[in-house]
Amino acid sequence: MQKRSNITLTLDQGLAVAQDLQANRSSAALADILGVDRAYLLRRSVDARKRRDVHFVVTAGIGAGDDAPQPVVPLEERPIPICRTRGSRPIVVGTGPAGLFAAFWLAEEGLCPLVIERGAPVEQRTKDVELYHKTRVLNTVSNVQFGEGGAGTFSDGKLTCGKNSPYTARVLEAFVAAGAPSEILWQAKPHIGTDVLSGVVSRIRKRIIACGGEVCFHTQLAGMRFDSAGKLTGAQVYSADGSEEFIAGTSLVLACGHSARDTFSLLEQLGFELEQKPFSMGFRIEHEQQFIDHAQYGSAAGHPALGAADYKMACHLDSGRSVYTFCMCPGGEVVAASSEDGALCVNGMSRQARDAANANAALLCNVVPDDFGDRNDPLAGVALQRRWEYAAFCLGGGDWHAPAQRVGSFTGNRSRSQHCPEPSYPLGVTETDLSNSLPPFAIDALRDALPVLDRKLRGFADFGALLTGVEARSSSPVRIVRDTATLMATRFVGVYPCGEGAGYAGGIMSAAIDGIRVAEAIKQAMAHSE
Repeated sequence: MQKRSNITLTLDQGLAVAQDLQANRSSAALADILGVDRAYLLRRSVDARKRRDVHFVVTAGIGAGDDAPQPVVPLEERPIPICRTRGSRPIVVGTGPAGLFAAFWLAEEGLCPLVIERGAPVEQRTKDVELYHKTRVLNTVSNVQFGEGGAGTFSDGKLTCGKNSPYTARVLEAFVAAGAPSEILWQAKPHIGTDVLSGVVSRIRKRIIACGGEVCFHTQLAGMRFDSAGKLTGAQVYSADGSEEFIAGTSLVLACGHSARDTFSLLEQLGFELEQKPFSMGFRIEHEQQFIDHAQYGSAAGHPALGAADYKMACHLDSGRSVYTFCMCPGGEVVAASSEDGALCVNGMSRQARDAANANAALLCNVVPDDFGDRNDPLAGVALQRRWEYAAFCLGGGDWHAPAQRVGSFTGNRSRSQHCPEPSYPLGVTETDLSNSLPPFAIDALRDALPVLDRKLRGFADFGALLTGVEARSSSPVRIVRDTATLMATRFVGVYPCGEGAGYAGGIMSAAIDGIRVAEAIKQAMAHSE
């Protein structure tokens, strides 16, 4: 198979090719366009730099050969590997993307991991979130942050990664094997959507169990034991019934997630090396999706080949601060992402169809360790997050209403607008002055950045756009230091900090890839010890 890049297709041609694709990405329509016998769609992106000429740019595979794309075999149709575990099984803490893929990879290698998760299975977790919306009673162990699938389960399900990795394609194929739509294999900006992602997560868990692994929900890490040489001998856990038990093991994947603040405190007590890490804070900004579509695509907006438009922007201010958009959710909603009583935070979510009325994105300002207040406390960033989440709860009225403000009111631009999206936050908003919802440096940076970003995307700082606060958990404020070669924690043998919570990833894909890297390191360490 030969590759041909930078092929331009009209929107109609792109739609015809997408509708014509077969299981192995072959397309008769694409072959006809290119004048060849056989063609495979390898990648498709939208070029909207000129709104009068919005089109697709395609990379295609031409002809046959051993390197031609093959259909992805569903997980339930794959053979079960032979169990190769000798002695204790690897322990995986957490079922976010990092922990889930570490466990999945170990299971596929016949290493039968034992997975513990403080929250609920994704099916029950979804019900717990819905109950929170109805009753305003937060379940602090089963919510948007905690539970099977991690925080990414209630997101847009973006599958992009800023780093090149040999594992990227294999992660995408694993998602498809677990029921994700096959177009994520060729989309330049693939996404799954929270409604589909929950089923994908469930199927991966069932595959882990089918391969000899075990998954224990409502089970939380309580401690770890080490021998005199600092080698792991096992983990103490709190079980669902409140009892404490010891699980023997010499390998533990620590994929605790960025909201596991009590786990960070536990690690500090155990003597792990923790360090402060930069993160970001800000608001969610909402616009009407049609408004974003026209701003990005002009007269092409609404074409069935395009779907809901997205954006990604950043600016660097004279103050030295950076402001950027993150986790943009086309046709989505702002979600209640709290995990602690009396502390309010928000995030964004889209379903597969991205067909809701509003678009939303995080609008964030960078926060560096010098902003934390105490450079000697590795958990000072956590304290900073908590402070402003408590403030947001109070500003909203103390009943889980989120504080919100129109952009024009926030910036002082009093020009009126016809574009005033209704708030999508499920527990309601309290319109108020957001000036006291974040540190002054962040408020100043966000105010300064909005007109700059408006010049990049006309209408972004429209008076009627809605800011909802606060978003303080874009990434972990803590890094659990690990050795770059072994991926083990620097002071202990057998513990592998992993994923976003440990400070080594920044989204679903990078976390999943880090989980695979750790699983490979464990496999090599176990082979070496035999």
